[in-house]
Amino acid sequence: NLLARNTALENVCLPLYYRKEANPKGKAIEALKRVGLESRKSHFPNQLSGGESQRVAIARAIVTEPKIILADEPTGNLDTKTGAEIMEILKELNQTGVTVLIVTHDAEVASNASRTIKIRDGKLESFG
Repeated sequence: NLLARNTALENVCLPLYYRKEANPKGKAIEALKRVGLESRKSHFPNQLSGGESQRVAIARAIVTEPKIILADEPTGNLDTKTGAEIMEILKELNQTGVTVLIVTHDAEVASNASRTIKIRDGKLESFG
């Protein structure tokens, strides 16, 4: 979730502030640019659509260049085109060595995975 009192840029900068990173705003702007929201950097969460808020959260997740990303329904609030763009970003990150764990009900999103685990009624149904 985004902090309501912070702009999109400030929300993305937050983990960089905790890490005392040099040039947090520059890195945050690059992350926002990567998810197509550089032009919305001064907007507060209540001024963003659900999909834009989700993309800001994704920018915040990738700005620290993590080794693993846990993504719960990363395309859930996005239109088809933007969802495909976000999946492409997650695939690119995975190709650079980042582990991306996605939880989804969307078969199309799951089809992008190199491995899938299907759970039904709390039981492991398939692994592949």
